[in-house]
Amino acid sequence: MENEKVINPPSGYFALLILVVIGIIAIVLFSTSNAAAALPIIFIDLAVILPGIIVVNPNESKVLTLFGSYAGTIKQDGLFWVNPFTVKKKVSLRAFNLNGQQLKVNDKVGNPIEIAAVIVWQIKDTAKAAFAVENYLQYVNIQSEAAVRHLANSFPYDNIEDETAGITLRGGTEQVSTFLEKELNERLDRAGIEVLEARISHLAYSPEIAHTMLQRQQASAIISARRLIVEGAVGMVEMALSKLSEKKIVELDEERKAAMVSNLLVVLCGDRSVNPVVNTGTLYH
Repeated sequence: MENEKVINPPSGYFALLILVVIGIIAIVLFSTSNAAAALPIIFIDLAVILPGIIVVNPNESKVLTLFGSYAGTIKQDGLFWVNPFTVKKKVSLRAFNLNGQQLKVNDKVGNPIEIAAVIVWQIKDTAKAAFAVENYLQYVNIQSEAAVRHLANSFPYDNIEDETAGITLRGGTEQVSTFLEKELNERLDRAGIEVLEARISHLAYSPEIAHTMLQRQQASAIISARRLIVEGAVGMVEMALSKLSEKKIVELDEERKAAMVSNLLVVLCGDRSVNPVVNTGTLYH
């Protein structure tokens, strides 16, 4: 596999000057009816000097091949003159933005999800990009899709089904992006391409299970909230009984404590407002 070889050819302004001077000489010879002498000069102008003049724009490069052999890459912008028999191929050094299409895949636990990624990349080795793969743009698209599919298969969407999962697609944004960027760099290194940034742009359950999973998430959230409410209520009841006993406000036997605990838990854990009932009798009548 060819490695990039950066070359700095001579300036093209001198060649352009020679081109103009020879052109003037040819015109003068034609005007003096000396066409036989002018033809070789015109041939030199059109076949040797003019084809060797190239322009390299900013953030672009020219990959040169001479009779099937890699001759080098020009990365400096400007006007240059090179061997007129070389084949020049333009390779952009600008950053490309790939907005991947939405893919329907299964996550680590088998749930069908929709996922897409945005990838920013640029060419770092023009020789690999030009010779190692047939079409580096198509190569990036295919390998990026494969990397996103592998990413989805490596992590669960959420930790609802896999509570031991340290990283999830929905919760571990930074870790998932780092994983994706690393894998893309490994896959695209063959084409001389460097991934600058890779992030998930779309993530959702597939439509056929989206409603069910939403209900499951809501149920999980309700259970978590209820667990927190119960833990707080038990603490408040314990504190109330402790304060009543400490300050000797009222002496409560076990049955009265049980009734008080029951009433307090109903008040504290209920999701509706409680209507008080005044008991004018005793607990035993």
